[in-house]
Amino acid sequence: MHTRPSRPRWLTVSLIVITLVASINLRDIAAWAGWTVPGLPMPFGGAVVDNGLGVLLALAVAAWLLRPGHALVRAVGLAGSGWQGPAVVLLATLPCWFGLWWLGGVSTDWTVLSLLMLAVLFPLAEEVIFRGVGFIFLHRQLRWPWWPAALLQAAVFGAIHWWSFGGGGGVALQVLAMTSIGGLVFAALCSLDRDTVWGAVVLHVSLNMAWNVMQVSETTAIGWQGNSLRLSAALLAVLGLLALRRWRQRREYRRA
Repeated sequence: MHTRPSRPRWLTVSLIVITLVASINLRDIAAWAGWTVPGLPMPFGGAVVDNGLGVLLALAVAAWLLRPGHALVRAVGLAGSGWQGPAVVLLATLPCWFGLWWLGGVSTDWTVLSLLMLAVLFPLAEEVIFRGVGFIFLHRQLRWPWWPAALLQAAVFGAIHWWSFGGGGGVALQVLAMTSIGGLVFAALCSLDRDTVWGAVVLHVSLNMAWNVMQVSETTAIGWQGNSLRLSAALLAVLGLLALRRWRQRREYRRA
């Protein structure tokens, strides 16, 4: 029987870091190299291509690094986790929805297409890349301890958003801090929901959708009100999944 030769640890780490950094910026990287990768002829067409290529790259790297005998879907957290975890996380975001409605009401600027892209497809792509490959795969398949795996993807996740805001100034630094904390929260939700991305996806999608559906001023969004609502939703989601995990453990103990 042939076994796959082991790879140097530095190569594995380098591949993961490069994949996370490059994932949703492949068209910009190609343009810097002199190649043109066109976007789709539709609104958000460039971002659709960026996110799609990023997911494909991340999954391809994970498949290449995958240990023999392991399924890629489960290795990157895309297997089913049951409906309870995502439902608990969704409930945890309802106070945030109510708070944003109280502060500004419902917006009329959004469209179905903008919600589909900004609040569903793009967050889903980020969760597959950063939490599926950047955290679950690194932690469970490559045997990294929890904190190094969680911190690595959170740091890159925050840095990419910081760079998109110009890479300087108070607002960009605030975005860096909040998205890095968010990366850690999403990683915690993945671990609490049976090493799957779905709890993190629900939190990411619901919060993005709330910020697009509700009328939120820029001052509120980046001020103490917006950040408090985000952090409270994250805390409620973590506490809810902790309670769900304990309930599941007690139920399994009774059945044993």
